Amino acid sequence: MQVKTHKACRRYGIKLCQSDKCPVIRRNYKPGIHGNKRRARLTEYGTQLREKQIAKAIYGIMEKQFSNYYKKAINQQGDTGELIQQMLETRLDNAVFRAGFAKTRPLARQLVSHGMFLVNGKKTNIPSYQIKVKDEISIKPEKIKAKVFNDLEKKLEKYTVPSWLALDLKNNKVKVVSRPSGNELENTFNPRLIVEFYSK
Repeated sequence: MQVKTHKACRRYGIKLCQSDKCPVIRRNYKPGIHGNKRRARLTEYGTQLREKQIAKAIYGIMEKQFSNYYKKAINQQGDTGELIQQMLETRLDNAVFRAGFAKTRPLARQLVSHGMFLVNGKKTNIPSYQIKVKDEISIKPEKIKAKVFNDLEKKLEKYTVPSWLALDLKNNKVKVVSRPSGNELENTFNPRLIVEFYSK
């Protein structure tokens, strides 16, 4: 999954992963023998498509699921672009990543799929599960000694969670205290262009 993400990083010329060794840091151009040539100017459609593909690569989701987020957003009151971003941010796998329980989103998705976490005390192994305000996400007590969680407390002491989450370090859990908004949302892509893409 990380290798696939690195390809997207190279394709779009920006760091979309959480790796300190991302190849785009050293080679900020497309892969292939012609990759270091000047990038072609995109059409309006191409620009909108690019933003959608970047968002999909960041959160590691497929087209059908992404378009479903748009369909849900247009049926709600509020800014459609921000609503899409909020749905992406409040996926269970992303919340696990944002809480600092996993170093990357792909790892967070894997840990959720393997049943490492509880939501409100109940096992939830669906990465796309939408968490809500007042929900509590915790590491399964019998999984806390897993190798992936080695030195977790020490790592989290230096980690700052976003303000929409409240970390309970002693009990290895995090509570959703609000909906993410403003600067708390991923800013690597432009949600307005994504809305324009789907609204045509």
